[in-house]
Amino acid sequence: MNSITSCCPIVDRLWKSTIGRKYLVAVTGVLLTLFLAGHLGGNLLIYAGAEAFDEYAHFLHHMLHGAGIWIFRVVMLAAIVIHVAATISLTRQNRAARQQYEYKNTIQAKKSSLVMVWTGLTILAFVIYHLLHFTVRIDSDLAEIAKESPHAMVIAGFQSWLVVLFYIVAMTLLCSHLSHGVQSMFQTLGFRSRKTAGLLDIASIGYAAIIWIGFVSIPVAIKIFNFGS
Repeated sequence: MNSITSCCPIVDRLWKSTIGRKYLVAVTGVLLTLFLAGHLGGNLLIYAGAEAFDEYAHFLHHMLHGAGIWIFRVVMLAAIVIHVAATISLTRQNRAARQQYEYKNTIQAKKSSLVMVWTGLTILAFVIYHLLHFTVRIDSDLAEIAKESPHAMVIAGFQSWLVVLFYIVAMTLLCSHLSHGVQSMFQTLGFRSRKTAGLLDIASIGYAAIIWIGFVSIPVAIKIFNFGS
């Protein structure tokens, strides 16, 4: 992580303080939360048919003469790495500070933080797999199909029960992480107060539910209801 922070002086300065790392988690969380909404909106075009989805894919892959999509991917991947690394760093710091104060609430908070770390690492592994599956396309058959139609590639990519189940589990973990993470994000950025706490909690859970239903509906529709076949 030091090599990453050294490349960006602002990130490096933030990383050296606890509050700075909390802000890194919050700001990268905002970026990733907004990305999920945009990504879901694009993915749902699969229900609009092959032409609409393929046009969307063509637009993404030809932004800035093809450079735009890669710049975006690098930024998002860096945001994920910083988000996970900062969360792990803060959890380790909190665990060390709490070792001499082992009472019920502290233990519960520590368990909650550890769950967030492990779900975060699982999500990172999923993102890497997702990129290899649908972006890099290490499967030569999918790569060939994608040349003709990205819509057909997605349909073919979800023909395996193992892949479908992995996506459902990963999205469940992601949205569990999201429902707690968005609340923490609002608190760190100063938007959470006694008056807004209840509303923000409901909004966080509602947003996570929408993201889960939207993303999970695609592999389920393809594999179980034979959508696109």
